[in-house]
Amino acid sequence: MRTAQRLGIQTVAVYSEADRFVKHVAMADEAVCIGPAPSKQSYLSIANIVDACKKTGAQAVHPGYGFLSENADFSQALADNGIKFMGPDAHAIHSMGDKIGSKKLAQKAGVHIIPGFLGEVNGDKEVLTVAHAIGYPVMVKASSGGGGKGMRIAWNDEELLEGYRLSKQEAAASFGDDRMLIEKFIDNPRHIEIQVLCDGQGTSLYFPERDCSVQRRNQKVIEESPSAFLDQATRDAMGKQAVALADAVGYKSAGTVEFICDPDRNFYFLEMNTRLQVEHPITEMITGVDIVEHMIDIAAGKRLRLKQSDLAIKGHAFESRVYAEDPLRGYLPSIGRLVRYEEPLQPPEHLGDVRVDSGILEGSEISIFYDPLIAKLITHGESRDHALQTMTWALDNYVIGGVTNNVNLLRDLTVHPDFVAANVTTKFLPTHYKTGYHGHELSAKEQRELQACAAVLAYRQWAVAQSVGDQLPSASPNIVHTYFITLPGGEPTPVELMMSDEDADDGGDYYHVRFADGIEADLVTDSPLSSTLFHAQFVGESREDERTLQVAATLDEGFTLQYVGSKYDVLVRTPLQQELSQHMPVKVKADMSNFLVSPMPGTVVSFSVKEGDTVLPHTALCVVEAMKMQNVLRAESAARIKSIKVKPGQSVAVDEVLIEFEQVNVESKD
Repeated sequence: MRTAQRLGIQTVAVYSEADRFVKHVAMADEAVCIGPAPSKQSYLSIANIVDACKKTGAQAVHPGYGFLSENADFSQALADNGIKFMGPDAHAIHSMGDKIGSKKLAQKAGVHIIPGFLGEVNGDKEVLTVAHAIGYPVMVKASSGGGGKGMRIAWNDEELLEGYRLSKQEAAASFGDDRMLIEKFIDNPRHIEIQVLCDGQGTSLYFPERDCSVQRRNQKVIEESPSAFLDQATRDAMGKQAVALADAVGYKSAGTVEFICDPDRNFYFLEMNTRLQVEHPITEMITGVDIVEHMIDIAAGKRLRLKQSDLAIKGHAFESRVYAEDPLRGYLPSIGRLVRYEEPLQPPEHLGDVRVDSGILEGSEISIFYDPLIAKLITHGESRDHALQTMTWALDNYVIGGVTNNVNLLRDLTVHPDFVAANVTTKFLPTHYKTGYHGHELSAKEQRELQACAAVLAYRQWAVAQSVGDQLPSASPNIVHTYFITLPGGEPTPVELMMSDEDADDGGDYYHVRFADGIEADLVTDSPLSSTLFHAQFVGESREDERTLQVAATLDEGFTLQYVGSKYDVLVRTPLQQELSQHMPVKVKADMSNFLVSPMPGTVVSFSVKEGDTVLPHTALCVVEAMKMQNVLRAESAARIKSIKVKPGQSVAVDEVLIEFEQVNVESKD
């Protein structure tokens, strides 16, 4: 819409009842509701969207990168009604959007393909036969899938059959097509993709590659361009094969050819996405090309104005996918209202550029109906390190309140030694977080910085009560304020703080801090009292080392502070409060060991057990669907099913009780 409006083209938004107040509706010149929240009744309804085009007189449709964006029937329906589809024709979508057919075409066009079974598999018996012929590990995937939906890796028969069943259900729910294929799973590769742009009039171009290797559940988490792994020869070979494949089907518009690349730079065709990719902004950042503008021109019958030599690499770019999910709980989705939302502004001069592509506004509702993506945070710099430093800054300055999100994981990735060194594959997350992501572990230096900032915030909170208007009391350098600060998992630690009368270079407030171990520090802050963001510059360090914290909440005694991406409940007490706290009773946490609770909001799909059954550890109990992903919940220990509290088809909230157990003594077969 931004591109269209820049070109003077009026836009129409279509939206479901659940999306009445989201960003794209507010941006558009007109907006049309196309149905209820379930996607099958709105965003996947071809008839409703065609009807919206007719009502508004829309001449063309840009399909985005979800729902019907790779649906040949949708493209054909628009063509039948004299409406331009800003994408390839139905033939190309059908040929390349079908993973089975596309592999056959790729093989014929001379593109390297992954070993596998070039056909659809049906039923458990055939699935097992094909997998055994290929050899484990294998990938089960939807023929019309994408975005990580309808995909499972299997290392044995049990995982294969369960993965086949769940992937088939996800594919039907997400794409309306449950055809499945099986191929060899290439272990520990890089995921590299090539953006192509074809005008259908003899010009087909390829852009510098994108490395999308860091993934969870086969969905991308952070992408970069160019890849630090490829050499120019491999880059060119990939690009030429991508264009050869596009030309083989007479491709027209923007598309993306995905490859996997082994440690020796051997690459294999994975699939072609016949649409604009979610991560296209990083390609735009390093080339200066607005891909959407060229999609519009191509749909209007214009020839490409670009040449292959125009697509040179200029700097480096990253995209972090900011999801409404909890990495601390296995990336389970989160829903709720964005009670506070502030995108990062342009960073200081020593950093690069920041771009945020989001579909939400402060006050928007993150629902269970659609993908948990909140926004794409994109940074560009002169070098990879420069772009990565800018990403670190941007994540620290990105305020999201009201829903759990994955900024903590993203922030840790930007400083992870192996990620900084570009040592990444698709197994990066499971390799470095074998038991799951458990949050940032504060170093001793970071603990002192967090304590110092908490002390300053407590002092400023006290000072506001003594102030007139927005002015703090005059500096009293001889007055020492002592606070007992408790970090999560730690003991109360005394911290002494004085507000100094020394002038800060930038006019901010100057503080002197003394820690329990005798270490002293001076810090300056110019952050307004009412700001969520708290910037602290520790004296003696360069301006580039400024710390940014977020005051996520004010507690009865302290604050919830977001620091280096993670949130910490920091208790801050005066000496009197600390003394009195010793006499307070300790709260006892409720025992929930005899209950299975839903780890996420969603819909109960099915139960694998009934009341009275005895189950062993790891037994599958039920399936809960959240944001179109099927999640199997399993028993943690041997038990008897005392009662089942909900029914299939019922919507459940996070931590809602699903099953009550009775403990029994059963020896595990494991």
